Amino acid sequence: MAHRPRTEMIAETRAKLVSSARQAFGTIGYAQASMDDFTAAAGLTRGALYHHFGDKKGLLQAVVQQIDAEITARLNEVSARAPTRWQGFVDECVAYIEMALEPEIQRIVFRDGVAVLGDISQWPTTDNGCVPALTRSLAQLRQDGVLIDIDPEAAARLINGASIHAALWIAGSDDPQATSKKAVEAFRVLLDGLRVRKR
Repeated sequence: MAHRPRTEMIAETRAKLVSSARQAFGTIGYAQASMDDFTAAAGLTRGALYHHFGDKKGLLQAVVQQIDAEITARLNEVSARAPTRWQGFVDECVAYIEMALEPEIQRIVFRDGVAVLGDISQWPTTDNGCVPALTRSLAQLRQDGVLIDIDPEAAARLINGASIHAALWIAGSDDPQATSKKAVEAFRVLLDGLRVRKR
């Protein structure tokens, strides 16, 4: 049997731990999930968890990063299907808010993630990915003559903040479906206010 490269073994160990943690965080939640659950499910030791992630919080961060990457890929697909660049932008923003209805995303990202990792707008995954991507989209829309004369980065930060707070509102609501409907309707109105009116 050929000797496997160390990098491949490390990647496999990390992937096993993230997968078992994601399963536990998504079903029973961060507080109830124990490190022994992750390691037993992954067939690994606590030492492996400490070595790769430091602690349970570090493992949650890795799970959130994985989910965030999946969310980004899904949002890119949503915007790519739209008939116009503007519609793609709106659809992408709405899809992000509506993802707060999905049980795994709701629990791991918008409930436990915020409770354990703090202010979501300060997470490296959020600011490093979302704001620059939104800024680029808005700059292109302004160049296309679709967007009113507004600073793209300022608008991106405000839209990002509004969409995060809408998702948190949905995740913490007693009636997430009704809250999502209200949030999406209001968000569409806000975005529509950024569009150039045809004369």
